[in-house]
Amino acid sequence: MHFIKYHAAGNDYLVYAGHQPFELPAAHIVRICDRHRGLGADGILVPHFSGDPLGVTIYNTDGSQAQKSGNGLRILSRHLWDQGHVGSEPFQVHTAGGVVISQVLDDGARVSIEMGQARFDEPATLSVGGEQLQAHRVSMGNPHCVVFVDQPDEALARRLGPLLEHHAVFPERTNVQLVRVTDRANLEVRSWERGVGYTLSSGTSSCAAAAVAHRLGRVDAQVAVHMPGGTIHIELDAAFNVKMQGPVCRIGSVALDPECLSDTV
Repeated sequence: MHFIKYHAAGNDYLVYAGHQPFELPAAHIVRICDRHRGLGADGILVPHFSGDPLGVTIYNTDGSQAQKSGNGLRILSRHLWDQGHVGSEPFQVHTAGGVVISQVLDDGARVSIEMGQARFDEPATLSVGGEQLQAHRVSMGNPHCVVFVDQPDEALARRLGPLLEHHAVFPERTNVQLVRVTDRANLEVRSWERGVGYTLSSGTSSCAAAAVAHRLGRVDAQVAVHMPGGTIHIELDAAFNVKMQGPVCRIGSVALDPECLSDTV
């Protein structure tokens, strides 16, 4: 079973490059993504070439499917460009969270994606870990919970992230963003992804954080979102349609030995 590995601002995915249908149980996906017993990744991307537009299934490290992934879509776009399936012109990709428009830039080094419209729900005050947190709920085709904090860091994300992900107000769980406004053009963000956990960056999290901050009047319509893995640039229009641009890097091709999965159930 062959994969090609990429990372987008430190968020790494395996793109399935085999010819047989990708039909694996969740336990196998968990093992493949395991960084000690498998190939290691934040998720798996399975392209679909039969439809129009092109499509993708996105798997999280817990074996569940994600509706949308900004970093994953940039990686998919780069892979399609690497394989000659697309050129330098914009093209559409179908996801479970809606259709996006992607364009590969700078000889594959960067990808720009029109991610769709941010849709807001009413904020909620949540009791989490002995704290009262103001949760700003927004959908980018997948659910997000944006919380503004004085100092976002990994330890705080690991503590609050799972509690918010599984909070009763989010019956389908949620992605979590801890956000600090640096100035009107910059945000600092730490992300906890639904079905994955703490990640070095997140594309849809960047979109959600920027959309909420702009709606509250705290940043301008163009904002750089800084995360441990790198920076993603977000642009919003008056209707809160979101365009995301960020880096992509190809890591290499890898083959999975069947022995890797022999003790999974």
